Amino acid sequence: MSPLTRRTLIAGGIASAGVTVLAPTTANAISYPFTLGVASGEPAADGFVIWTRLAPSPLNADGLGGMTSASVTVEWQVSTDQRFTQVVRSGTATASQTWAHSVHVEVTGLLPGREYFYRFRAAGHISPVGRGVTSPAVGTSPSLTMLFTSCSHFEAGYFTAYRRMAEENPHLILHLGDYIYEGAASTTAVRKHSPTVEISNLADYRVRHAQYKTDVDLQAAHAAAPWLVVWDDHEVENNYADLVRGNTSPAGDFKVRRAAAYKAYYEHMPLRAAQAPVAENMQLYRRVRWGSLATFHMLDTRQYRDDQACGDGTKVCADASDPARTLTGTAQETWLLDGMRQKLGTWDFLGQQVFFAQRLASADGAKSMDSWDGYTANRDRLQRGWDSAGLRNTVVLTGDVHKSWASNLMLNYSTQDRIIGTELVTTSVSSGGDGNATDNGVSSLNPHVKFNKNLRGYVRTVTSPTQVNVDFRFLDRVTTRDYPIRTLKSYVIQAGNPGLQAP
Repeated sequence: MSPLTRRTLIAGGIASAGVTVLAPTTANAISYPFTLGVASGEPAADGFVIWTRLAPSPLNADGLGGMTSASVTVEWQVSTDQRFTQVVRSGTATASQTWAHSVHVEVTGLLPGREYFYRFRAAGHISPVGRGVTSPAVGTSPSLTMLFTSCSHFEAGYFTAYRRMAEENPHLILHLGDYIYEGAASTTAVRKHSPTVEISNLADYRVRHAQYKTDVDLQAAHAAAPWLVVWDDHEVENNYADLVRGNTSPAGDFKVRRAAAYKAYYEHMPLRAAQAPVAENMQLYRRVRWGSLATFHMLDTRQYRDDQACGDGTKVCADASDPARTLTGTAQETWLLDGMRQKLGTWDFLGQQVFFAQRLASADGAKSMDSWDGYTANRDRLQRGWDSAGLRNTVVLTGDVHKSWASNLMLNYSTQDRIIGTELVTTSVSSGGDGNATDNGVSSLNPHVKFNKNLRGYVRTVTSPTQVNVDFRFLDRVTTRDYPIRTLKSYVIQAGNPGLQAP
């Protein structure tokens, strides 16, 4: 696959002799509207979603991006080359105020396992060019390069990790939650949130998303490859559980707040219409196939969970093992195990938010109530479910904790009986600031946990039918722009032999 140039990413869609050009319009009715860039996502064998949002003034306090109430016709093109000499699909979409003039086009009719390029035009303006990739055909298993990360706090540091991800030219990027943060602006941070208050209404969520989307490094990562996204808590409110709030400030109806947050999330992500929210609910868990190589089971561990046990926090809590307690909800648990048992690909990747393996914080058994340790029966049912189905290639992909971890998943953590899967935990893009490379969370209390590093970055995996090669990639600083990336730890996961191996 050919690399994207900076010129293509930032200024794409330049006309020259022999290049297909989007038709001109008689007048520019609005200022340049593509200030939030472009994105693709949800790859399938015959297409993918392409996204943009018209927002000439993206940080306007009303959340409407400088647009009027009028709907706008947006043209789109998909080509096999960056100069659009071979346009293979094109059409129009309507950007309406109802959805903040966002556009979600579900492109179909493309060939499997191919690289494509796309762009938009509205009111005489042409967008940057983005790169999309279709998944391979079922029955084929070409190598997959995938990057995943989480927790991008605008105030805590620069989004250099996103720039480095774009430069890797992967087939696929996963974001595992905390894409934005809802908190009020800090007076001491590297950058400052807008609006300055904790966001709780639709206009404010739209502005906060738009602020993040104006970051050029984030735009580069979205333009470089298709994304699969799931949320965690900060897209709404820290540590919320279903419709139970994490705290009582700011005051207000949390159902209305969650509806606003979910709507703004959909408006700013390259998701399909099937994920469009209805009131305070949104169907985010879903399955995406990558040929016969891998199946991505993208989970939602916020919308259906019981409230954290024993008042949240890290503690010893008998209620955490209550069989009635759930992190996924019954329907999602059943959906996940039913899908895994279909054995649709060699590898099952579970894209989800919170620490999955047992992680004791002290010898008395204290554990985090916000993670799967607070819902141990739910975890045990899943682990025993995939193990009894004979699945040996399960890899759990996790975000949330602002540090990188690597663990073997055990059928029984107390006795360390048998490895049945692997967990890879990505650090954050910027949350937690620069971190501390000397931190070491590996402990004899958790012998199945093999690696920990407190620096910012992401995880790179290269998957084949026989193994997954894993590289933990890190930046030394995020409070200074444009640091280089480096690999500090690598593993191999062998097909049919779950657990972490030296490369």
